[in-house]
Amino acid sequence: MKWVLLLFLWLGQTVRAEVVKPDLGKHLQPTVFAATMVMIHDVVNPPAASRFYTYCLLGAHEIVAQHQTSVVSPTSFVRSLKTIHLETKEPYDYQIAALYCILETGRLILPSGYMLEDEEKKLLDQLTHEKYGEQIIRQSVILAQDVAKQIVAYAAADNYRNLSARTRYRPSKADGFWYPTPPGYIEAIEPHWRIIRPMLIDSCSQFKAKPPVAFSKDTTSAFYKLAYEVYQVGNTLTDEQRFIASYWDCNPFAINTSGHMSIGFKKISPGGHWMNITSIATTKARLSFDKAIMVQSLVAMALMDSFISCWDEKYRSSRIRPETVINRYINVRWQPLLQTPPFPEYTSGHSVISTAVAELLTYLLGDNFAFTDNTEVLFELPERQFKSFRQAASEAAISRLYGGIHYRDAIENGQSQGRSIGEFVVGRLKKAGVKSVQ
Repeated sequence: MKWVLLLFLWLGQTVRAEVVKPDLGKHLQPTVFAATMVMIHDVVNPPAASRFYTYCLLGAHEIVAQHQTSVVSPTSFVRSLKTIHLETKEPYDYQIAALYCILETGRLILPSGYMLEDEEKKLLDQLTHEKYGEQIIRQSVILAQDVAKQIVAYAAADNYRNLSARTRYRPSKADGFWYPTPPGYIEAIEPHWRIIRPMLIDSCSQFKAKPPVAFSKDTTSAFYKLAYEVYQVGNTLTDEQRFIASYWDCNPFAINTSGHMSIGFKKISPGGHWMNITSIATTKARLSFDKAIMVQSLVAMALMDSFISCWDEKYRSSRIRPETVINRYINVRWQPLLQTPPFPEYTSGHSVISTAVAELLTYLLGDNFAFTDNTEVLFELPERQFKSFRQAASEAAISRLYGGIHYRDAIENGQSQGRSIGEFVVGRLKKAGVKSVQ
């Protein structure tokens, strides 16, 4: 009887010892998506969105890294990032601090960051409901606020503030060069983005794409054939191709016109779509909170560097969009399925950033990682299944031909550019000790 009693007491203590605090991993995707929703509200352009995601996650990544040796600190591979100090002698929960740091950094750097104050309060209310102590929560918030300030100070030196001081971009009216397109005829987006400090790559021009096919009005030329392919594909789209184009549209601000009335529709950015895919993948892989934070952070960095590289090429070649060419030389009434984005054509941004991120996710989570993407459900499109990250990236790339907004060489050379960036990023992370999380 005494033995049974001792066994019961031992089991009871074992159970108590294994009582784990509620899983904070369930809060990660909603926290990152809260920042996404603010960016949608603000109509943040694609390159800028990648920058905001990176800094929102950078502090959280560092907080986790300073508590878990299995997570490599970003100071080991991010250029010019010095040590982030976690200065507090009071006990705190580093995972709470990491979550709050995402929201607090977003609050400080996003144009409408104040909107995240409600998300911060909601998170704290949920943590209180989950029985976290008031003192632990308070100290975790204090730590997060301090780290967020350090991240914002680091971000302030990346040349973002200098963009507005640059000479205003004036599109050339010469043949072959980009010019604003209907219906909004919006000015060029981020023509000087190449000056932004990269996170992992050496420079904006480290991964120059192959030169684009030279512009020509000659109907027998290679360029004319590229333009005519866009025209033909646009005129013979299957239902599946139409759906693929719409699924990967990711236009932060599309304008629909009816007579004299124009209506703007806000959508998720290309980077936002891939950040949500990353959330879906880390959840399916059942990664720990710590590993999931790291993967989200690394994907954001890859996105940021990919946009820097791509935008460097866009404004170097400043190539004319298919819509302009087709209207001038083939069919004045032709319209692409998707609204043409307000920046030069070459290379395809979707092709570059999707391919780069797919290479990184394939390294971290494995090839043939099947997942169901529900990102576009918010925009009344159904879920879509993919067998791998590379398959999703390939579809995102070709969607731009179906949408009528890119020539084939911009897509294929963009994929090559993105693959080179992705492979470089993976190599750099390997050297720093970042391993596959599967």
